Amino acid sequence: MKTGGPLESIASRLSATPSQLALAWLLRRSPVMLPIPGTSSVAHLEQNVAAASVHLTDDDVAELTAAIE
Repeated sequence: MKTGGPLESIASRLSATPSQLALAWLLRRSPVMLPIPGTSSVAHLEQNVAAASVHLTDDDVAELTAAIE
């Protein structure tokens, strides 16, 4: 995905980081999939956990999915 593309645009609109948005998208795609992101600090762990609180609309998911496929 290009810098400045849909990931950054939607993340900015939702006050989330691109990493949080990517995790939120993965969580939304399947109720049986659980991403296990790596982390190197407590701050990074907190960002990863906060991704579960990012609310993606159907339009957000469609835009992200289209950008990836």
